[in-house]
Amino acid sequence: MSDQQPAVDPAVTAVADDIAEMDIRGAATIADAAAGALATQAERSEAADPAAFRAQLRAAARELYETRPTAVSLPNALRFVLRGMEGETVADLRASTIDRAERFRADLSQAQEKLGRIGANRLRDGDVVMTHCHSTDALSCVEAAVEDGKHVEAIVKETRPRKQGHITARQLREWDVPVTLVVDNATRRYLDDADHVLVGADSIAADGSVINKIGTSGLAVNARERGVPVMVAAQTIKLHPDTMTGHTVEIEMRDEREVLPEPERAEITGGDPDDEGFVVENPAFDVTPPRHVDAIVTEHGQYPPESIVTLMRELFGATTDDPWSV
Repeated sequence: MSDQQPAVDPAVTAVADDIAEMDIRGAATIADAAAGALATQAERSEAADPAAFRAQLRAAARELYETRPTAVSLPNALRFVLRGMEGETVADLRASTIDRAERFRADLSQAQEKLGRIGANRLRDGDVVMTHCHSTDALSCVEAAVEDGKHVEAIVKETRPRKQGHITARQLREWDVPVTLVVDNATRRYLDDADHVLVGADSIAADGSVINKIGTSGLAVNARERGVPVMVAAQTIKLHPDTMTGHTVEIEMRDEREVLPEPERAEITGGDPDDEGFVVENPAFDVTPPRHVDAIVTEHGQYPPESIVTLMRELFGATTDDPWSV
């Protein structure tokens, strides 16, 4: 067997570079670009036989995957496309791969709109939703409800330290949704005025656990105590197939300066930048157990969190072997 690496088309490498440099960013945008790059590789491949063609596609997928391995939408796109690569000839493999990539991209372009319509069915005229952080998936549910003529109001948590709740409030006001902006510590007080908690997700594990902006878990616990249902809105590219084999989702720790600017830190430590007795931690996400979630709304429908693994297997396979590593 030759040690020569399969040829990857320069266009694929260019997409990989753009993802790595974050010129292409956002879960849906990354997934769309990755699927498109595999279609390009398939279209331009000059492989002489099916084995060489498959090797080229796997090499292209590996190059794309290694740019942002923790961005769950990226491997999901690659798995979806490669699972559809079928046929006995190069021509068959080429056609099936391109068709699969085009299907993925078409579904992706409509996913948020479909999700929004499904989520809007859970909202009644006059409902008040409490939001956390900023999620376009979650907001699509409100937008669809408003378009249906429902009156919806929102209690928006600021979501410190970056205050992404301000983005949510601005978007809701553009739709003329009445907004009450509250600090994170006021959650418990204002839950009595809410009919739903509506949040997005960074990723969702096979057991239905929701990984989302830090503070989501505490909000869900308080909501459960108050009897306020928790709805998670997430496109299926946010599902995390690796968790089917017990893989845990890594929680990103962000720069402490988001929480405490350097001048304020100096006031606490007396100006000692190496004070080992003072630590600032800034976790980006937390994990909400499925028992605190009432429904996960996707473009394929709404699911009890414990059932999300069924959809995960349907879309990405029963195993999580990385097809680019075969």
